[in-house]
Amino acid sequence: MSLRELARVVQTSEVTVRRDVRALEAEGLLDRRHGGAVLPGGFTRESGFPHKSHLATAEKTAIADLAAGLVEEGEAIVVGAGTTTQELARRLARVPGLTVVTNSLLVAQALAHANRVEVVMTGGTLRGSNYALVGSGAEQSLHGLRVSRAFLSGSGLTAERGLSTSNMLSASVDRALVQAAAEVVVLADHTKLGTDTMFQTVPTDLVTHLVTDEPPKGEDRAAGELQALADQGVRIAVAGTQSGREQALPEQRRPLGGGSSQLRVAAGGGGQIADLAPRRR
Repeated sequence: MSLRELARVVQTSEVTVRRDVRALEAEGLLDRRHGGAVLPGGFTRESGFPHKSHLATAEKTAIADLAAGLVEEGEAIVVGAGTTTQELARRLARVPGLTVVTNSLLVAQALAHANRVEVVMTGGTLRGSNYALVGSGAEQSLHGLRVSRAFLSGSGLTAERGLSTSNMLSASVDRALVQAAAEVVVLADHTKLGTDTMFQTVPTDLVTHLVTDEPPKGEDRAAGELQALADQGVRIAVAGTQSGREQALPEQRRPLGGGSSQLRVAAGGGGQIADLAPRRR
């Protein structure tokens, strides 16, 4: 719609509409065009940080609790940008001797007052919508770096394409983070499973672990995607949002083909990463 038409519909000035359209674009709810605005496309849509920070908050907390158990004292890791990785960073503040390389201002802020955690930030240009450093400066600062694990999030995850995002600059930096790591851990809540976006960041064969939450009943797409990822050798851990117990997923979410391994839900912060398929060699 044109700004003029929007102003007529909401009975206000074009100046006010232009300001509101700019704010809505920052939240990922529409795309501005010359003289107007359009609904965002499925492959290019990206919600802004204010919107994403209020989505699946309990699931992100449970995922972060479980993922933190992968990190050992004295390790060097990289942590990408995102609301789930920000939750992870808050828990990493308790791991002594840790070195964290990140392009995320929010991750760095979460670790800023940790006594025995060293934070190394990339260079680059600030991308305000997700408070991340992107561009050639960020990518060049990662050349020659080697760490044990990379913890990344994204806009979507499928067995066919792996992890993807809707922004080209963010995708390029995530690829550089992956190149620096011996293992790649993807943090993705169930709403991202089966979702495909424009730019691939991590192909499935490079994803070592997936930490996610249990898809609700009836979410056949997410459950099917978990099985497909397991069939391709991804190690999967499913974090529950209830505390104090660990339970098996329903029968239809167990591995196909009669395998003995079983996907399990690790509730709370004490869960263990469970094999759903043999480790990739």
